Amino acid sequence: MNKALNRLQRVLDLEASQGYKNKAVVGGIRQFATFWVGQAREAAVSEMDKALVEQVAEVLADYGRLPGTEARAKVIEQLQTKLRQRQEQEPEPAPAQAAPPSQLSQPKPERRPEPQTVASAPPPRTRAEAPSPAAQAEAQTAPAKNKKPGKWERRGARQAIEPDPEGLAQPVTAVRGIGPKLAEQFERLGAATIQDLLYLFPRRFDDYTLMKPIQKLVYGETVTVIGTIWETRARRSRNNQVIVQSVISDGTGKVQATWFNQKWLADKLKAGMQIVLSGKVEQYLGRPVFNSPEWEPVELDPLRTRRIVPIYPLTQGLTSNRMRDIMRSVVNHWAARVPDPLPASVRHRQKLESLPDALQQHHFPDSQHALHEARRRLIFDELFLLQLGMQNFRREWQSQPGVEVGVDTAVLTEFQNSLPYTLTDAQQRVIQEIAQDLAATTPMNRLLQGDVGAGKTVVAAAALLLASKAGYQTALMAPTEILAEQHFNGLQPLLAPFGLRTCLLTGSTSAAEKARIYTELATGELDLAIGTHALIQEGVTFHNLALAIVDEQHRFGVDQRQALRDKGLSGGDFSPHLLTMSATPIPRSLALSLYGDLDLSILDEMPPGRQEITTRWIRTRERERAYSFIRQQVENGRQAYIIYPLVEESDKVDAKAAVAEYERLQALVFPDLQVGLIHGRLSSSEKESVMRAFYEGKLNILVSTSVIEVGVDVPNSTVMLIDGANRFGLAQLHQFRGRVGRGAHKSYCILVADSDTPDATERLEALTQTNDGFALAEKDLEIRGPGEFFGRRQSGLPELQLASLLDMDMLKIAQTEAQAIAAEDPDLTLPEHQLLRQRVARFWQDAGDAS
Repeated sequence: MNKALNRLQRVLDLEASQGYKNKAVVGGIRQFATFWVGQAREAAVSEMDKALVEQVAEVLADYGRLPGTEARAKVIEQLQTKLRQRQEQEPEPAPAQAAPPSQLSQPKPERRPEPQTVASAPPPRTRAEAPSPAAQAEAQTAPAKNKKPGKWERRGARQAIEPDPEGLAQPVTAVRGIGPKLAEQFERLGAATIQDLLYLFPRRFDDYTLMKPIQKLVYGETVTVIGTIWETRARRSRNNQVIVQSVISDGTGKVQATWFNQKWLADKLKAGMQIVLSGKVEQYLGRPVFNSPEWEPVELDPLRTRRIVPIYPLTQGLTSNRMRDIMRSVVNHWAARVPDPLPASVRHRQKLESLPDALQQHHFPDSQHALHEARRRLIFDELFLLQLGMQNFRREWQSQPGVEVGVDTAVLTEFQNSLPYTLTDAQQRVIQEIAQDLAATTPMNRLLQGDVGAGKTVVAAAALLLASKAGYQTALMAPTEILAEQHFNGLQPLLAPFGLRTCLLTGSTSAAEKARIYTELATGELDLAIGTHALIQEGVTFHNLALAIVDEQHRFGVDQRQALRDKGLSGGDFSPHLLTMSATPIPRSLALSLYGDLDLSILDEMPPGRQEITTRWIRTRERERAYSFIRQQVENGRQAYIIYPLVEESDKVDAKAAVAEYERLQALVFPDLQVGLIHGRLSSSEKESVMRAFYEGKLNILVSTSVIEVGVDVPNSTVMLIDGANRFGLAQLHQFRGRVGRGAHKSYCILVADSDTPDATERLEALTQTNDGFALAEKDLEIRGPGEFFGRRQSGLPELQLASLLDMDMLKIAQTEAQAIAAEDPDLTLPEHQLLRQRVARFWQDAGDAS
């Protein structure tokens, strides 16, 4: 093979010296390639050499058609580089006295670090350094063994290494090769300590053991292919979306790869470049294609050893090769020193890997099976720790006695008879569930879920009435002043006929009015306080608070919830019953995992007569028609929302932005109308002011970002125009739609899409077909998965790196094991649970309130 490569090298050198005129050999480079490939194919033995021959053949066959000397020079230079790399990778002949391969492949015993030195990983080997013959032999033979005894041998070796929690807590700069500058880059990736590095998992893997030639691709399978880029071009779609397409060939066939809204790839993916593509094979016009595949430049080393290669998240200034070298040295040294907090009984019962083995194999797996088992262990850990935290929240909430509220069923009957409509079966069922909770001595902690317009307010009114008629005070807390006012105005007519004395307490309440309210709450003269965070300020004292209702629970943190709890009877000696209301539908499949510490009530039936909102999906070129429709609605006395995905324009995201569009709409499209602007960067008082102006009809059109997702009812608003609708989740789009249709007027939701990717199309079509929020939430979860469904941190749960809340089988297993542990040792005080206790605390420390 070396002879063929040397001949190729001489021809390439000659072509370069002649100025890339395709005259280095008679008949041109293509003619030489035809002759050379036949010889090289016969000489190639290893998979690496075979792949190299086919890639060279593909490039040289089209050399004469390349446009100009610059493109030809680049191709020749890349081929010369690959030949040099191949020569550098060529194994050196083993010395005569070398040990037999069977001995070389045995793992070396790991040496314990000297006591006086900080244990750290060896510096990563540079690419130019050739590995030793022993290392090469081990690399070539070890994957081929891939049998169980080797796995257990590895475990046996690790058992001798003592856990080192102090070493793991060291900053990343304790690792040799990581200085202050590199440490800053790792911190951007969320790794400040050595332990953090071990949990900085690969975002995907390139499996060189399962490579396929392009001609053998099968539609629907997820594969890795290696090839040379023939051409890359960028164009814009009818929706003005940037589309980058590359044609890749490996000598057996061609495949097209397409990326959306990543214009920079056109400059990155140059003709002649060899790349690895990983993704799902799809079909277009009868041909295999990749849509938005992962990609990386080809590396010869993993190709030679046929390894599964981790691809890590990167940040500016940190290359994939350097990242892999650092992670390999860290994992090899430190994974074995991680203490395993999982009780041995749980591990054996569930047939789980040890944590050191799982970490080692999840970073640098020996096989797909080893990766699967490692991932299974790490996923179990996340869900197990999640469920242990849930058990703790439930026990903590129930540790204080609740107020036993005597429920008068006659009051309920009288209340239902006073309503001008009949309650749905779902409303009656939920009221009974709440009544049973109120009558118990254990404090209620219930989540009431209902779609927009499902009738949560009347259920809340029934609960407030029951507690008040039993002689206790009640409170309802909302996240904004306008929402608090809305509840006050909605509950007053329902409760006033029963003699309930109600007050509204917000930040805008005058000092004199606040003083009066404080006094009457303390003496018990007021039955119901409705307000914002002002309800939990230090000056507020309740005479005998027995029921607190919180609207839109994810807007309140753990401290605020605790403050509300402390307002209970006898200065917090008794916990008030807590009812949380949410208008954000959460799929039933997630209810247990998200709110394992709460009891769940769902209003899954809409009151009769609730109007359907007409939903239409239009293209960007039809915007003007939508604007004309909005003008027509405003002329009829109605109001409209226009939603955008961004606050301000961004170079990274090709989408409309609220600030710029607001200025354009006010100046050019609706100059004679009153247009307002609201977004997340405004202060709370500024947002409140704009929202109030819209609520009071002073604004005709409100331009907004997603801050409007859950908010005040404006019965006069009839149009919701969502620009860039493909950029929002299905559940979020449904929440936007729920802002209209709150009054007697026919209402409309118009979706403007600037992309027609399959996922976006599926979401928007689903929205036009149904108004059922729970059905849409299930669909959204199916399309996007729980990470994107909730958004970072929105759920108040610890961030799950690997686990999916959709993995119901593993979730139930984790829940069962967590319940068993909590029953045996609720506070995790047993000696064998000390590591577990620390791990649970660390897992939950940065999370929001999940209760």
